[in-house]
Amino acid sequence: MHTPLAVEHGANLKQYNTFGLPSNAQALVRITSESDVRRVVDDPALGLAPKFILGGGSNLVLTQDVRACVLKVEVMGRRVLETRDDAWIIEVGAGESWHETVQWTLDNGLPGLENMALIPGTVGAAPVQNIGAYGIELKDRFESLDAVDLITGRSVTLHSQHCAFGYRDSIFKRHLAGKGVITRVRLRLPRPWQPVLGYLELERKIAETGITAPDARQIFDWVCGIRSVKLPDPAVIGNAGSFFKNPVVTPEQCRDIINRDPEIVHYPMPDGTFKLAAGWMIDACGWKGKSIGRAGVYEKQALVLVNRGGASGAEVVTLAKAIQESVYGRFGIRLEPEPVVV
Repeated sequence: MHTPLAVEHGANLKQYNTFGLPSNAQALVRITSESDVRRVVDDPALGLAPKFILGGGSNLVLTQDVRACVLKVEVMGRRVLETRDDAWIIEVGAGESWHETVQWTLDNGLPGLENMALIPGTVGAAPVQNIGAYGIELKDRFESLDAVDLITGRSVTLHSQHCAFGYRDSIFKRHLAGKGVITRVRLRLPRPWQPVLGYLELERKIAETGITAPDARQIFDWVCGIRSVKLPDPAVIGNAGSFFKNPVVTPEQCRDIINRDPEIVHYPMPDGTFKLAAGWMIDACGWKGKSIGRAGVYEKQALVLVNRGGASGAEVVTLAKAIQESVYGRFGIRLEPEPVVV
């Protein structure tokens, strides 16, 4: 006999979103296993209610109270599932911290995730966003995941070809948004390990230190150092990391912008397009350190919006829209926010 589902009514979500924005949930249920999801689906009241899936809350702007039933994913556990000739396969609960998981892999001699150190959020949210940093995206290390369908309660396993991974995008942001709860993620760490170093800031570290063949732990330390300078700790200053996606443009658009702004930071992509540095464009429009109400642009990195204390979701959205208008006015580029606005 199952114990009844613990439902927290009127739960305060301020502590569950890294921006620290005020919001209450009509109902909140903690999901620690697949069977918890099935019990929500089978529950006479909760089964029919709209659902909102919450991981680490690091990619979220809450502008109002959440009338849906919030499913707070807290499935834990990490293990090495398989050691193949060409890869280690590890399985991680969706509620585990992403950064702590990267640390765990290195502590256990399983390199391959070090470029994605210090990305906030949970492991279950990583495929949704196809997180990435310093030349690696989640899809490059993805094996498969388990999820539970919120209509039928059935478990499904999805492999890479089912996930429609794109730049900060996946099927979980589109056709499958809100339709299932990711419970476990399996990652594929290639053997033998090869460092990924083709990013400007990592090349600078090599030049500064003279370490031309860094190991995974060294890359991890470098990435943590670089990110710590750029990104404030959400425990100290509320934020959701990088707020805007770096826009991808055609070679013609890139040439046109370089003609007007020769300094613009841009990176060639494998498919011939160019990625432009959104932070550089926001800075060029004079937004670094500026505020609207109690929401502001971080002094050390224009790509990060922060809660200066007591900000509302509406203030964050107003600031984001003002930045979008400035950048569009100057560069003709419409910046797209990374976080989900609720």
